[in-house]
Amino acid sequence: MGTVFRHKASQRTQFFRFNLAKCAVMLPLIALQPSITFASDTDSTPDITVIETTQLVGFGEAKYPTDFTHFDYVNPDAPKQGKVTYGSIGTYDSFNRFGSRGVAASYTGEIYDTLMFSPSDEIDAYYPLIASKVRYASDFTWMEIDINPNAKFQDGEPITAHDVAFTFDKFSKEGVPQYRVYYKEIESVTAVSDLVVRIEMSKPNREKLFSFAQSTRVLPQHFWKDRKLSEPLSEPPVGSGPYKIISYKSGQSVTYGLDENYWAVDLPVNVGRNNFKQVQYDYYRDDTVMLEAFKAGEFDLRTENSAKFWANSYTGSNFDKGYIIKEEINHEKPETTQGFVFNIQSPVFSDPKVREALTYAMDFEWMNKNMFYGQYKRTRSYFQNTDYEAKGLPSEAEVELLSQYKDQIPARVFTEEFQPPVTDGSGRIRSQMRTAFKLLKEAGWVLKDKVMTNEKTGKPMSFELLIYSPTTERIATPVQKNLKRMGIEMKIRTIDTTQYIKRLRDRDFEMVSSSFSANPYPSPNLMIVWNSNYIDSTYNTAGVMDPVVDALTEEIARNQQHPEKLLTLGRSLDRVLQWNFYNIPQWHVGEYRVAMWDKFERPDVLPKYDLGIDTWWISEEKAALLPEKRR
Repeated sequence: MGTVFRHKASQRTQFFRFNLAKCAVMLPLIALQPSITFASDTDSTPDITVIETTQLVGFGEAKYPTDFTHFDYVNPDAPKQGKVTYGSIGTYDSFNRFGSRGVAASYTGEIYDTLMFSPSDEIDAYYPLIASKVRYASDFTWMEIDINPNAKFQDGEPITAHDVAFTFDKFSKEGVPQYRVYYKEIESVTAVSDLVVRIEMSKPNREKLFSFAQSTRVLPQHFWKDRKLSEPLSEPPVGSGPYKIISYKSGQSVTYGLDENYWAVDLPVNVGRNNFKQVQYDYYRDDTVMLEAFKAGEFDLRTENSAKFWANSYTGSNFDKGYIIKEEINHEKPETTQGFVFNIQSPVFSDPKVREALTYAMDFEWMNKNMFYGQYKRTRSYFQNTDYEAKGLPSEAEVELLSQYKDQIPARVFTEEFQPPVTDGSGRIRSQMRTAFKLLKEAGWVLKDKVMTNEKTGKPMSFELLIYSPTTERIATPVQKNLKRMGIEMKIRTIDTTQYIKRLRDRDFEMVSSSFSANPYPSPNLMIVWNSNYIDSTYNTAGVMDPVVDALTEEIARNQQHPEKLLTLGRSLDRVLQWNFYNIPQWHVGEYRVAMWDKFERPDVLPKYDLGIDTWWISEEKAALLPEKRR
């Protein structure tokens, strides 16, 4: 269960995650996890004014003033030198991050700069990059974006308003369907001049207006006009970011080089960042092979999610010599909700009682003691490690909100605090099995000849867990064994990443071991994960189509400027999701576990919401002490 490194991306809280499901359908403003803002209706004001600013903040207030020189968590004097190599699992067959077909190479979405940039120590705050400033109507019906006259693509061509308009048009016509859905309120994106682009809304909508200005990755019209955005790309594209593809071996590796002519190197958002001269990604067939390659000196840095690996596998001569070091770095970031996710569109999991029953098959306490060296905590919330986690009984405000849906949500939402089943850690789960059998009986399943059987059809309960990494099988096997004791067959099927992504897109699965992105606050991003309007999105892994979830996510989108309401809405949504049992919750750890060849330096200040690798640099003095391959 090791992870893969991806460079700084839009969703800063997901810095070290290899999430193939989410990578399957990238929007232009998405690199790892979507840094998106969804629709909300805003009240028009009687006096419409024009607001001009260099900052766009979706939540809270901007931390940095208009005249800031660099972010607090960088070293502005960091040298730009050396090469760093990372490992990736699987393979790739495309350089088009935004295509609906193919598997894109690591980091390909990041070769395009965004209109504005979000630092790693703020939530939803953006500062000038391609855009130098914006003007918008106070009723949020339109916005104009000024393009930095120095902005240019990696081939030297200027970035213009025409490229921005082209990008919107390209993604609207050829991009993934979700793009058109959640940007449907944008009536037009047009170039007023070479350096001014105007966005007109069909109805006022602050979040979508800001979203476009903040995070749109600008495509070069001259490169993409005769190419299909939906199709895989076999050649490196022309980008605008600090790194460009300089070499590759198809499906095996891809190397990025720091663009010596990068136009934005001295902008405040880039000072102290992007300090490696070259960045290479090498591909491996599975995580165990990748770990051994790291220890042998084939690449430079990895984070580890497996307690067993962390406790036992990071040893050897290169550790003894001090060439490789291990660090446990505490963090404050929200935790990803990882779990065995049910596809509730599958008949076997359509009944929430069945889903609840199966949660009793996971003995976390035994697994933590015997497999994870006691290093993990059980995940229980979709807002884990934030103020929005639903704890205890609902507040008066939550009760008032949820009461209008009283007949549509589980009664326990009002009377119980959600907690995944707890065992004594002995491995004996008879009492848990009795509870599960009772639930299954209520759902129409009975144990016959030690086989869980449907009372109406006479068919046994059987389903498939779909995985792409063999290491996932290790954590699934104890659950599989407990299910077998309950008369339930869980088949574990391992397929390659390409097949996995295709089946995920086609919703051709019953269960996957996956995760829901960490949410530092209830953002409109939740729409694409839970709202039924996005049922075709691979982000909605569970296949949820629930009118209450729809209503709550839409209210969240409408109330981004009301912190108290968001607190109530977020906790209420958490309770509804918890008690609908969309996954068997797994676990989390409150620190980064990082192993690296000892050639890196980093700033004294760690950004709040990720590890900040984009601010690290290579020490030539330290590198000189390493074997030549890793210098």
